Amino acid sequence: MNFVFVEDLKAAIESKLVTVKGKFAVTFKSLDSPKLEVYIQAKDVFHAASTMKTPVMIEVFDQVKAGRFKLSDSILVKNEFKSIVDGSPYKMDISDDSAEEMYKKIGQWMTIKQLVYEMITVSSNLATNLLIDKVGAANVMNTMQGIGAKDIRVLRGVEDQKAFDKGWNNTVTAYDLAIILEKIAHGQVVDTKSCEEMIQILKEQKFNDIIPLYLPKEVQVAHKTGFITGVRHDSAIVYLPYGRRYILVLLSKELENPEAGVEVLARVSETIYRFMMNQLK
Repeated sequence: MNFVFVEDLKAAIESKLVTVKGKFAVTFKSLDSPKLEVYIQAKDVFHAASTMKTPVMIEVFDQVKAGRFKLSDSILVKNEFKSIVDGSPYKMDISDDSAEEMYKKIGQWMTIKQLVYEMITVSSNLATNLLIDKVGAANVMNTMQGIGAKDIRVLRGVEDQKAFDKGWNNTVTAYDLAIILEKIAHGQVVDTKSCEEMIQILKEQKFNDIIPLYLPKEVQVAHKTGFITGVRHDSAIVYLPYGRRYILVLLSKELENPEAGVEVLARVSETIYRFMMNQLK
């Protein structure tokens, strides 16, 4: 299908999303052509799932730049954390984590850089909580506010059941995730070198069944996913041949059939890729 106007693209995306029961949000923005952008429920609030790990990564690099620690510094891997509700201890459940290998590291030391890599590429919840303990959730929030992502809330670590029961959850919007990815793409958070390092980590993402799924192998995708019950997210900087780039954030919730949700989001990504490639003709 050839698209001439961005309105056609939006209509094509919407026609796909209505085929699956659930709620969706989309932000698409070309980094080379300002008029090429699509927003669908972009400011609706969604449970962040693991997309909140990108803000945590930004905060880690920000504190490294501030001299609070080095990426080469080490942290003792432990599985005990404190609930933000009352400070009571809780442990991570290996069966709920996508990175089982991390649990073999308990009692050992890992560098902060290794933990960031595990947090992003295999979405380790254990690594995430260790890093949140190090940098502080409130600091993550403050940094997001400072760069203009005012509707991203990082309140707590993962699997804090008492906080979840109270509705104290990490949340995002497609609009704000796009803001932080755009700033990373332009080297506008922390510093240029840090952004380059973060992009490289995001490019090594191991879960590739949404935005990259139907894209050609020569297309590079720097992205972070997020999966929990009824929720499937992906958020990316997409690098096309000839140096063109775009931001794409796809969020979903209340999915009755998560597999169908993943498929339709992957097809939305394919549709946007074809639209962008047609712009090069």
